[in-house]
Amino acid sequence: MNNAALNGLLAQVVQGFCRLKNMGEVGADTGEGFAIHFEEWEWEVGVGLYGFWQYARQQNDARLQQSILTWYEDQLAKGLPEIQINTTAPMITLALVAGHTGRQDLLTVVNDWADALLRTLPKTEEGGFQHVVKEQPNTGHLWDDTLFMTCLFLGTAGVVLKRKDLIDEASYQFLLHTRYLCEPASGLWYHGWTFVGKHHFSEAFWARGNAWITVAIPEFIALLGDSLDASVKRYLSVVVARQVNTLCELQADNGMWHTLLDDPLSPQESSATAGIAYGMLRGVRMGILDEKVAEHAMRAWHALRDRIDDGIVLEASKGTMVGPDLQYYCDIAMAPVPYAQALMMLLLLELQQEKWSA
Repeated sequence: MNNAALNGLLAQVVQGFCRLKNMGEVGADTGEGFAIHFEEWEWEVGVGLYGFWQYARQQNDARLQQSILTWYEDQLAKGLPEIQINTTAPMITLALVAGHTGRQDLLTVVNDWADALLRTLPKTEEGGFQHVVKEQPNTGHLWDDTLFMTCLFLGTAGVVLKRKDLIDEASYQFLLHTRYLCEPASGLWYHGWTFVGKHHFSEAFWARGNAWITVAIPEFIALLGDSLDASVKRYLSVVVARQVNTLCELQADNGMWHTLLDDPLSPQESSATAGIAYGMLRGVRMGILDEKVAEHAMRAWHALRDRIDDGIVLEASKGTMVGPDLQYYCDIAMAPVPYAQALMMLLLLELQQEKWSA
């Protein structure tokens, strides 16, 4: 597909996200521009907003950028929710918006949230960010998705606010989570670890959890740039490269990845496949992954292309807690979900980069 076709499909996927979140049609001529109409402040919205911001910046879409800013202004006027892992996800984009606009009121919100994370978020042994969510405290738990949902914000906030302490803390969380969740032999990531029982629960190599890592590490390195310590960048680059090498080995013949990466009888899953493919291409373009990895990402893209129907990404699994056994992951229902739309948006944006469109 050429860039015009990719951009047309991207617009459909953006509209699909909007329909799933009851936002109306972004870009429709409603007289109010690109208005975002949803009230939730949660992790799904956070992933979507990150995709929207990247879309708006790459497309140089001033109206959509303004709509995102207006949404944040409305949310701040109403008051923000309690701080935990998942409610931090929308703060990633707010930090980027604050840095882009230079507005002191937004910078203050970013600073206060970052301080509150350090001060009030429950910690595990060794100072890990406990995966606290609205449903349960998950005492003593480290989960792989924490790095995207919370630590990307903390590192970005450190750059925007010029606070080395936030960058150092975010870096430490990446290192600590790697220690307890990354399996040394394969480089794959377990879904969770508990300091209470000292185990990895069902020892699931959950695909979307691994996708959060394939995305989060290159994003962290890119967002922090020269602010990231060179040794941390080197270490994380090796970590994601080891993971990706095994992911290439486990890719299904049709280009997809399975919900349980090492179980070919488990369902194939689109949100994970989109996230992994995006992270692979991003990493190759940044020079932290081998060029041959791009072939696997393109195979994934060709499989995903057939799983987009009227802008909706098909065969994505619903929200997933740490499961008590492996069958739990296989039984998660498939449904249209906003985060699959957002991860597909990021993949389509990456595909339009000069390296892949040349």
